Formats: sequence, structure tokens, C-alpha cells
Amino acid sequence: MQRLWASSGRIALVAATIALAAFAVPRSATSHPGDHHADPEDAALVFDPDDYTTITVSVDGRPTTVRWYREICDVARPVEAAARQTGIGGTTTTISNTRCGYQSMNVFVPESAVHDQRAPIYLAVNNAGWMASYLRAGVADGAAYNSATSPVGGALKAGYVYVDVANRSRGLVGAAGDWPGKSPAAVVDAKAAVRYLRLNDKRMPGIAERIVVNGTSGGGALASILGASGNSPEHYPYLARIGAAGITTDGRSTIRDDVFAINAYCPITDLGHADLSYEWLFNVLGTRTDLGQNGAPGDAAAIAARFPAYEKSLGLGLNAGNLLETVKREVIRSAEIYLRADPANTIPPLGGTFVITGGGFPGQPPTTRSYVNDWIDVDNATGRVRSVDVKKYLDFVATQATLKGTPAFDPLGVNGNTTSGAETNLFGPADQRYLNFTEYSWDHNNVAGDGSGLDDTGLTWARYTRKRSTTVDDQVRLIDPMSFIGTGADTSPYWYVRVGSRDRDTSFIVSINLDRALAADRQVKDVDYRLAWNQPHAGNYDVPEAMAWIAGVVHRAGDPLAR
Repeated sequence: MQRLWASSGRIALVAATIALAAFAVPRSATSHPGDHHADPEDAALVFDPDDYTTITVSVDGRPTTVRWYREICDVARPVEAAARQTGIGGTTTTISNTRCGYQSMNVFVPESAVHDQRAPIYLAVNNAGWMASYLRAGVADGAAYNSATSPVGGALKAGYVYVDVANRSRGLVGAAGDWPGKSPAAVVDAKAAVRYLRLNDKRMPGIAERIVVNGTSGGGALASILGASGNSPEHYPYLARIGAAGITTDGRSTIRDDVFAINAYCPITDLGHADLSYEWLFNVLGTRTDLGQNGAPGDAAAIAARFPAYEKSLGLGLNAGNLLETVKREVIRSAEIYLRADPANTIPPLGGTFVITGGGFPGQPPTTRSYVNDWIDVDNATGRVRSVDVKKYLDFVATQATLKGTPAFDPLGVNGNTTSGAETNLFGPADQRYLNFTEYSWDHNNVAGDGSGLDDTGLTWARYTRKRSTTVDDQVRLIDPMSFIGTGADTSPYWYVRVGSRDRDTSFIVSINLDRALAADRQVKDVDYRLAWNQPHAGNYDVPEAMAWIAGVVHRAGDPLAR
């Protein structure tokens, strides 16, 4: 069932999808390497099953032999990167693979899956903060993995093929000194990886009909858009430019890029409206003011005021009048599931103390802090929540980690800001450092000469985005799962989404909207969404539960080779 979105952007997307439907590849299509070798670029992307290194790791104390297919470039025309790159937190590094280090994969096959054409493929995306993700090797020779705490250990123990995927995204510096990671590069590269796996399905261990995508934060967002936008023709021109598998010279697709399941943690998504959702949630009950974190109250109030209309436009049955109650119900459900999971699990009584240990960036020591519980009243004996004070709960969340500034996601150029970038540099042309991507920030940009905003262009956001040559609105849409769920795209049928109950990195409303939209899409068979009790902005803290869910949906889906 297609849902008619109230916003003009989504209506336009549905129309565009219908118009391009002739180019879409049906979900029932299969991909055999031999079918595509007439295309010289596809022929150059053939997987070599004999080109591997044998390594040995320990999984739960048991030696496990793994075949490592190293640094596979998964596109025919990769974008050359500069040798010096800056990552999240401002750390700089020198990369060795400038040709294809951001458009490639490492494939790890446990011995148990070497001859298994039915083994699921666990595809890990690693772009924290929506930053570009250089090629990594998540499985290291001689390393020890615990299947209870490590997704690597869990996947290898289950006999899955484990794939680490690199992708371009914000912050990437090209060899020419430009920024070739602008949206939608991240999802385009992830789709290219899926297409490579489908092209070589018969040559590789595992099966591309059972790709499970795992990611956290920016990676959770990338997993979500990859899962939502399967076989979207809007992405085909970008795939063609990099020589992705299965894109013909006349722009048609002969290979699918939909995926089986999504395992996403704290997805930083719906970026075009994330500022609205964030300011509404943390201002509607005075959270910013309560904690002295309202450095730009005028901006915060003006942005928050735009949120109710957006929420109503989604048609999900949620609005400014019932959203706080919805958040409250999700918190109660989270707490009660936690209490009933183990008799040892308890929550401090009112007036008691939460003792929370957490770490910062890698290399920083963990910190332990205590917080008085003044917001949730529970009966530990029965595993029931008596009450939740939402105002005090939001204060508690914002006490764990200081709220982001205003605007939270598109701050560059606003109030003279030229350094604290958030996601602003994910958008714009490759030869420009950043471009505002939301209406409020665009219209309030006051940094002269940055090439962005009303001040430099003389055009309001509404007028600017009506120009035929404008692409920033497309850039926002093409990485937003909300733009594709409920449309003609082949959305993944299985979703496991977790957001920490202490996560202040985006509004809880963003993931609630994602959950409700997925639940309304008839293609989606299972949405396992929850706030994870007492977790911050993090992921993979529930590996056994997530792996059990994956095993369950794989079993329910049946034999992928059955006809």
C-alpha cells in the first residue's frame, strides 16, 4: 500500500518513482555473474574466490579459521582521495589506499560458511557522525571475540559472512582538494557494495538474498536509508558515475540493491527536519532553560514552532498533542522489558541514585557519575512502572550529555558560526565546503562569502529550492528513509531498531516516526523497535538479542534458494 504523504516533496517523489518504474528491477529478479559480463565494467568486478588470506581468530575461546578477502574495490570508477584525511573529533590520518579506500570492502568467511550458499551476509557500515568511512578490517588475525558482546563474534559464531564496507561521506577530501563525499555519496557507495555482492552471488560464499545491514549513529542512518530505498531509480545516475555493478550505459539497472534486514542503532536520520524535532522536544517542557543550555532562545523557539506542521504532514497519527505521551509510553515499555528480562535487573526507587559509567572518545578514560532518580517510579517486585514525569525525564537525559547547540544539525553559517559543523558539510557541491540544507538555517545564514544562504544568494530557501539547478533539496531527500518508505521503493521487510533511553544526540521523535512509518508499509513484515533501557548514544550493546532476532527472521523467511 502506498501512503499519500501530505508534504509536496513526498508527493513529487511518488510521482517520480511511478514515472521511472519501467527502469526498476522487480524484487523477484535474480543476479547471476554470467548475465552481466557483456558490460566491461561488470566484468572487471568479478570476485576471485581464490584470492584470500587465511587467518585464525578465537570466538568464545574456540579457534576459528577465517578466509579474508582483502580490500575488494566494489566499483569500476572509484573516486581518488587525498592521502591526508581528517576524521571525527578532528583527528588526522594518512591513508594508504587513495584509489579505492572509501569504495571497497573486506570480506571475512568463517570456515563453516565457505561452501554455504545459504549463509546470511552481515554487512557492517561504519560511518560514525555521517563521516566518511575508510576501509577497515573488523576481523583481525589472532584476535579474540566474545559472541555475547561483539557483533563480529556473534556473526562468525552463527556462520555468517562478515563484510566491512567503506563509503564516502562528509569530510572526505578528494585528490583534487574537493569534497567528493557530499550526499548522496554514502548511500550510493553502500548500494554499490550490495550490487557487487549480488553480481557475484554465485561466486561468493553466502547469499545476497539474506544481507543484514548493521550500523550505529551515522551508520544506523546509512543502514536505514539503504533499507528504505531498495532499487530506487533516483539513485541510478549516481551509481552510474562510479561504475557500480548492474547499471547500463543508458541508465537502466540490471541488478537489485534492496536488502533483507536492517539492524540499526540510534540512527541520525531525517536530517531535513531533525532540527525541528530536536528543538521542539527539548523546549516544549523547558528542558534547555531548566539546564541553562539555551544559548540561542530566539532561534530555538522559532525552529520548534515549525515542528507541529511537519509532524502532522507525515500522516502517522502523531502530533504535538500526543507526542509527549507517546515518548512516555516508549520509556515505560523500555523500563518494563528491562525489569522482566532478568530478576537481577532493578531500577532505583524515587529518591534513589542512578550510578552511570560512560566513556568519551576513544582513548579517554570512563567516568562514573551519580544522578538522583526524580522521574520514574517503579515496582521492582512486579516489574511494573507506576509513573514517569516526562519533564524531569528529559532534564535527566540532557544532564547525561549537554544538549547540542541551536541549530543542532545545520549550524554552519548561523550566528557567525564557521567552525562547529555538525552535518552541514554533508551537503552542497563538491567544490564548496558546506551548504545549509534546512530552511531556517538558510534564511538565517549571516556569514558573508560562504556561498550559502539568503545573504549570499539573495534568495530565500523557498525561492532557492524552486530553481531548476538546485540540488541540495535532492541531497536531503536521497539520504532520508522517510522519503522512500511507503513509496514504490523495495523497502526491507525486516527491521531491528534500538535507541538508548539516555540518547540526546537526536530527538526520540525521529526514531518513533521511523517506526510508525515502517509499521504502515505493507512490504515490512517485522519492526522490532525499542528504546534500550539506560543506554546512551551507542550500539551493539545487545548482541545476543540482535543475533537471535536475525536468526529468527532468517528462519521465518525460509530457504532463499527455494523456487
